[in-house]
Amino acid sequence: MNVRVRFAPSPTGPLHMGGVRTALYNFLFARKHGGQFLLRIEDTDQGRYVPGAEEYIKESLEWCGLVPDESPWVGGPDGPYRQSDRKHLYKQYADELIAKDKAYYAFDTPEELEAMRARLHAAGVAAPAYNAVTREHMKNSLTLSADEVQERLARREPYVVRLKVPRQAEVRFEDIIRGWVVVHSANIDDKVLFKSDGMPTYHLANIVDDHLMRITHVIRGEEWLPSAPLHVLIYEAFGWDRPAFAHLPLILKPDGNGKLSKRDGDRLGFPVFSLDWVDPVSKEKSSGYRERGYYPEAFINMLALLGWNPGTDQEIMSIAELTELFDLERVHKGGAKFDPEKTKWFNQQYLRKRPDAELGAQLQARLNAMGIESSIERATAAAALLKERATFVEDMLEGIYLFTTGSPLTNNSAALEELKKRWKPEGASAINAYASSLSSLAPFDAPSLETAFNQMLADKALKVGQVMPIYRLFVAGRMQGPGMFDVSALLGREEVVARLKAGIELCGSWA
Repeated sequence: MNVRVRFAPSPTGPLHMGGVRTALYNFLFARKHGGQFLLRIEDTDQGRYVPGAEEYIKESLEWCGLVPDESPWVGGPDGPYRQSDRKHLYKQYADELIAKDKAYYAFDTPEELEAMRARLHAAGVAAPAYNAVTREHMKNSLTLSADEVQERLARREPYVVRLKVPRQAEVRFEDIIRGWVVVHSANIDDKVLFKSDGMPTYHLANIVDDHLMRITHVIRGEEWLPSAPLHVLIYEAFGWDRPAFAHLPLILKPDGNGKLSKRDGDRLGFPVFSLDWVDPVSKEKSSGYRERGYYPEAFINMLALLGWNPGTDQEIMSIAELTELFDLERVHKGGAKFDPEKTKWFNQQYLRKRPDAELGAQLQARLNAMGIESSIERATAAAALLKERATFVEDMLEGIYLFTTGSPLTNNSAALEELKKRWKPEGASAINAYASSLSSLAPFDAPSLETAFNQMLADKALKVGQVMPIYRLFVAGRMQGPGMFDVSALLGREEVVARLKAGIELCGSWA
């Protein structure tokens, strides 16, 4: 069997990370089995169409590296893959179901539908529905004569086409993730398949397109599980083989209490979209992972493990490794809690694996934007020191003291407060002795600097903790950062000695 899967988003807004995960699992499954990954834009509901959303979907998938084999933009033997471009196809299939007595015309007005629901409510029916029982009392081609139906059609009277759900039937299908699903047809209403505006509903277009596009596996979110029995009935009504179904678990809020939403991200300070999005009407801006500084590989790696595991303790995996290990049967049934801190951890791991030269170029560009000049060599050397503590490239700007001259204590109230807590009179003597030893130190590198520092401690009978914090504050202006001997080697003899002497002079009055 030639595996063919599809990702079928609606262009109603930005692509949520849950949608990206659905696309990813489809992509991995297709690649694992040597099949095709298709993209279809499901825009039958023109009232919810949002300008720019389709372009956003395309750009998001490209940034994530999930480029489809066939799509509205690259074509395909069954294209175009945009439902609004295929609307001429669907009426013939609605007509086919009517001819097979599997669907029917319904001419009920909105007022008549509301009256039906009111009657059922009054009779104690909790969830009124247009179904195998109520359709017998409504205005449709099952209750009207054939002549009257033809007259109404000839007058172009508004109508919809509804599926004729069997009255007493058991709908059964096996979900790859959830096992057997069994639903009685009494719990399925006669869904509208074709609307009076000439457009199909999602349900008809979805099944027709999947059939025509030869989709073998439908891998989609859990929210579509209630629709699956209806879709099975539609396949049976046409007499078509149906694809295998796999319904993915929800992505949950960090506390596990409900589905993750944009509001959760806004409230807790993390993005839920892959890219920045500006609402075309409200102009409200929502941030994305790309603009926050995440690498696409880290984003994808995180999403892959949000509801699936490879059966090992391995967490960092390339797309090739994910493809090799991916198995739908290892996808969890229960929802997966999103952990924003773990997501940062993934990015940190991928940043550390980046070549120093690449990070140096990115750091240099950011420094230049701030009006700070640096050679690529110096920026690369600094990136090599700073990347171990960084989660994003922006974090490396904490090492700005590596690119400036003069004491980092100037206008640095936080460092001065910390220094006042740690300063002791013997510190002046120790730092002064160390600074003097650096004047003739050769070579001026990290090992030599460490040897000189340890010799000074031995001579003064001091411990590292008594002097190192002062050394760090004098030279770096902060308590955290790369090793001070590496920092000093990069700054150079003249700058380090000048900073040490400036610190001693500043703190002289505290003795």
